[in-house]
Parts: sequence; structure tokens; C-alpha cells
Amino acid sequence: MKVSYDLSEPALAGRLGLIVLQVDETIESDFRRLFADPAVALHVTRIPSGAELTPGTIASMEMALPAAAALLPGGVRYDSIGYACTSGTTLIGPDRVAALVAGARGCGAVDNPLSAAVAAMRHLGCRRIGMVTPYIASVAAPMRDAFAAAGIEVAAAVSFGEEVESRVARISPASTREAARAVARQAGVEAVFLSCTNLRTLDVIAPLEAELGVPVLSSNLALAWRMARRIGRCPATAPGRLFAASTDVPAVTFRS
Repeated sequence: MKVSYDLSEPALAGRLGLIVLQVDETIESDFRRLFADPAVALHVTRIPSGAELTPGTIASMEMALPAAAALLPGGVRYDSIGYACTSGTTLIGPDRVAALVAGARGCGAVDNPLSAAVAAMRHLGCRRIGMVTPYIASVAAPMRDAFAAAGIEVAAAVSFGEEVESRVARISPASTREAARAVARQAGVEAVFLSCTNLRTLDVIAPLEAELGVPVLSSNLALAWRMARRIGRCPATAPGRLFAASTDVPAVTFRS
């Protein structure tokens, strides 16, 4: 028997979209933890990505970005859509990423971990950082250059030299903590950045800040912070100093 029904819009404080690499096993669960508020809708789509993390496989995602964005539910307004790949943003370029995503699915903003990290460092007043990455050298070097172009000096950097994404997701948090200690020991380091959305970092941020005495950011935390500011909702469970700061969203400009 057919029955009648009513239509209603959900009462939401914000709606976010997230484009996640096919091989990424970490950021989606991190975002579900951070954006647990039922008043925040979080829609996730996946983008094809290679099993190996190389400049070629990363750059090839450029062609797939519009199709991945278009798979997010249509007919709704997104306050922000995040492209969840730090190295991919670095090699494709933040402006190009924004154009490809916004052209396929309308939204108030397009965010990415690289620009979010730069904005977060500026917000905290940190211009000289230590960086931990899982990348091979040909992926890590352009990221250092991208920070420099934005006025952030990478004073110390270490890498695990891993190019197999399934192994990146299994790098132990203890290994990441030890790497963070190594870069924080360098003179003048004002903050530590843990790069890569596939690294398991969320639970080491607060302990590291307490131990090192400087802000510790990750790709996932910075991107969540940037997107949370779009909707004016600070996740209550977010670790570290970044979310404890004020609510403005600094502009980011990359020098050519």
C-alpha cells in the first residue's frame, strides 16, 4: 500500500565534502572523529590513485579530480570541499585544484592540506618549521619549495622514504613521534608539521605538543581546521593548540 509522505530539509550547521585518495586508509576516519557533530554533514568521495606514491601517479590525479568531485551528492550547497592530498596539491597546484573541483561541484570554498597548513602556521605565528613526511625525495622536495614560496621556512625535514601507500598507513605512530622529536631538536624550529593524509597522526599531536613545547600540526588536522572555520564549528575533540586559537581563516598566497 502506498502512503503519503512529507519532505523536509535536515537542520544543518554546515555541509562539507571530502575527496579522498582511493588508497588512503586514514583521513576519512579522522574526519569522522573530528566532525562527529550530527549538525555537520560530511560527504566523502574517492579519487583513483596509484599504489605507489610518485610524482607521476600524484600528478595523474589532476585528470580525475572533476569526476571525483562530481560524485559528491548534487543538489545541495557545500560550505567547503576538501581535496585530501598534501603532495597532490603540491604538484598539481592549489589554484588548479580549486578550479577543477569547483567546476565540477559548486561550493563555497575548495580547501586542501597544503594551503591549510600554511594558513595554520601563519595563524600560530610560526615561520620556521620542522617537517616529517613519508615521501621519497622527489615528492618531499617540491613540498619544501611550496612552503618556502608561501614564506614558511622548512628548517629541518626527515622522511621515511616510503612510496607504497599501503605501507604509509601502517607506519607506527611511535615512529612518527620519534621523527617529530628529531626535527624539533633543530635550532629555531617553531612548529612541527606531519605531512600526508594517510599517516596516523591524530593521537600523537597532543602528547607531542606537551613534550616538545611547540605546536604540532598534521595534514589532516590542518585541513579539518580550515574547513571547520568555513562553517564556524570547532570540533570539541580536536587535539592540540591549533583549534584552541581564534576563529579567523588567514588568506594564503603562494609566490611563483
